[in-house]
This record gives sequence, structure tokens and C-alpha cells, in this order.
Amino acid sequence: MPNIGITELIIILVILLLLFGSSRLPQLARGMGKSINEFKKGISEGGGESDRELADSTRRDQLRDSERAREDELASDKFTVNKPR
Repeated sequence: MPNIGITELIIILVILLLLFGSSRLPQLARGMGKSINEFKKGISEGGGESDRELADSTRRDQLRDSERAREDELASDKFTVNKPR
């Protein structure tokens, strides 16, 4: 990102003042601040949910694998072929 100096900031503020007026500028700044806070809050909450969902899906996969292994053991015990002697 390019370095923005004081003169560039003053020019940007003057343009914003001309576009939106002095009465509406504080409202815009307040709205931007609230939006940024909500965005950060959403990002932090979303990250926690995805970690939780990943852990839950991993546990479910492990349970399924252990159940399949148990079923395979039971199936192999049921269908053993008696070999003639």
C-alpha cells in the first residue's frame, strides 16, 4: 500500500466534506466504525464455529470407522466357513 501523507489525507477529507456535507460526515464515520466492529466480531465468531464443526465431523468419522470395523469383525465371525477335515 502506498504511503499516504498528511497532504493526501487533507485532500481526501476536503473531497468527502464537499460530497457529503459537514452534517452527514460524522454519521458516515460512525457507521463505518460500527460496520468494521461487526465485521471483526463476525470473523471471530465464524472461526470458532468452523473449528467446532471440524472437531465434530472428525469425531463422527472416527465413530463410523470404529463401527464399521466392529461390524466387519462380527460379519467375519458369523460367516466362517467350516472346512471339512
